[in-house]
Amino acid sequence: MHQINTRPAQPQDVRFIIELIGELAEYEKVSDQVVADPAQLSEHLFGAKPYAEVLIGEIDGVPMGFALFFHNYSTFLTKPGIYLEDLYVRQSARGVGLGKALLGALAKLAVERNCGRLEWSVLDWNEPAIGFYKKLGAVPQDEWTVYRLTGSALGELAAYNNK
Repeated sequence: MHQINTRPAQPQDVRFIIELIGELAEYEKVSDQVVADPAQLSEHLFGAKPYAEVLIGEIDGVPMGFALFFHNYSTFLTKPGIYLEDLYVRQSARGVGLGKALLGALAKLAVERNCGRLEWSVLDWNEPAIGFYKKLGAVPQDEWTVYRLTGSALGELAAYNNK
């Protein structure tokens, strides 16, 4: 029987988190898009104005997974929510309950912080993850489509009011 533990990330975990971001990108077949910078991640997690938080998942005292999340807000519920940006467990550690432990710890934080919901996105082709989430009682939001602005399109819109 393995000892499973979750804990808040510490500054010394940044290199590990960067490693797992790379592994996640490889799994999602988007390694070419990763430009993650350890100093920037450290500042965004532990600096004067943190933008996100991370839970580290350990098996027998060895870090094997992470969950990176941040708060959002529901105007309909007039409550904060938690958005799970990334959840990743190393392949060698899957199937022992670490992913569920990380999500459980995140759900506990959501309840403690009086959040109205916990949300995340999953790639359409990621059937193992979809099955896992459905077993937990998560419900897909099929009526919503995610839109994204990046690069020059983001810059052009940002400059709109300066013309």
